[in-house]
Amino acid sequence: MAKALLGHVHSDVRTSSVLAVENRRLRRRVDDLEALVLRLQADNDRLRAAARAERAVEDLQPA
Repeated sequence: MAKALLGHVHSDVRTSSVLAVENRRLRRRVDDLEALVLRLQADNDRLRAAARAERAVEDLQPA
């Protein structure tokens, strides 16, 4: 029965095109999210470095 269902799904041209469009949309979304993660990681690294530099300056100042 599973083979019959899979054969039915793959034989419908509209289903294939809908899946292809959805697949492209999801791949684009994944690419966007990966770019966002990289940007946020870079921002986090920059902020961490700035915080370290600020603490180093504070440590050098007399109390």
